[in-house]
This record gives sequence, C-alpha cells and structure tokens, in this order.
Amino acid sequence: MTTQFVTDNQGNKLAVILPIDEYIKLLEELEELEDIKLYDEAKKKDTGERIPMEDAFKMIEEKRNKI
Repeated sequence: MTTQFVTDNQGNKLAVILPIDEYIKLLEELEELEDIKLYDEAKKKDTGERIPMEDAFKMIEEKRNKI
C-alpha cells in the first residue's frame, strides 16, 4: 500500500491519499464493524420473547392491508 500525506507548510499532516482499493476495503471493514455494533446492541435488548413465523407473517400482512 502506498499512502501519501498532504501536509501544510510546517509539515503537519492534513489529509491522506491512498489507493482506491484500500479505501473501498476500509469502507467495507467499517460497515462490518457497524453491523457488529448494532448486533451487540440488539442482543443486549433481547428479552427472549419470540413470535412464531406464521404469526409474524400475519402481522406483516395486516399492516400491509391497512395501507
């Protein structure tokens, strides 16, 4: 990976330039980490209550019919 830095006149790093493949990879990894965080948050809120699949489908259909 060839990373380049944009600096000011004093040499302070202001920005970074990296290959598009690396940028895409970073975005994908960030999205995966966000998904893991959301999963962990959902697990903490889990009450253990479950709805049978058929009941869930009925609830969805009822909501669709109201629209």
